[in-house]
Amino acid sequence: MNDLTRTIDRLVRPIEDWPEPGVTFRDITPLLADPAALPAVIDGLVELAEKVGPVDAVIGIEARGFLFGPSIAVRLGAGFVPVRKAGKLPSHSLSTSYELEYGAAVLEMHVDALAPGARVLVVDDVLATGGTMLAAADLVRQAGATVAGNLVLIELLALGGQDRLAPVGCASLRTY
Repeated sequence: MNDLTRTIDRLVRPIEDWPEPGVTFRDITPLLADPAALPAVIDGLVELAEKVGPVDAVIGIEARGFLFGPSIAVRLGAGFVPVRKAGKLPSHSLSTSYELEYGAAVLEMHVDALAPGARVLVVDDVLATGGTMLAAADLVRQAGATVAGNLVLIELLALGGQDRLAPVGCASLRTY
C-alpha cells in the first residue's frame, strides 16, 4: 500500500446504510477538505490520465466530476466540458437516459461542447455499476467524439462497473 492509498483510506469516510440499507457510501468530503491530500489526489489522477495519451477535452460528470475534472484538464492542456443533469444547461443539448443503482436519470451536454473526432477523458469520483460513465460515453459518441479513457478516484469492485466499460475500461486511484 502506497502513501496515496493510505491517505485515501484515512480520509474517505465509509457511511453504512446510506442512501439505503445495505449500501456503504464512500464520502470524499474529508479528503477534499484536506489541503495536503487534495493536491496529492489531483497529482495521482493526472498521472493516471497521462497514460491515456493526449486528449482534447476532459468531461466531468455532475456533480463530483466537477471537483476533479477542471484541475485535470488544466494539467493536461485540455478543455473542460461539464456533463449535467437534465434541464441544467442553457443552450441546445444532447441527452441520454440511463439506469442508476437506485432509479433512472438523464444526462445532458451542449451540442457544440466537443469537436467531431475529439479524444475525450471522462472523469467522475466513483465507479459503481458503470451506468453514469456509459451515459457520458453515449453523449461523447453523439457528438462524434471518442472516449479515450475513463478515470475515477474510487472503484467499487463488487458492482462490476469495470466490465461494462470494456474495452476502454476505467482507471482508479483506489478500489474497494
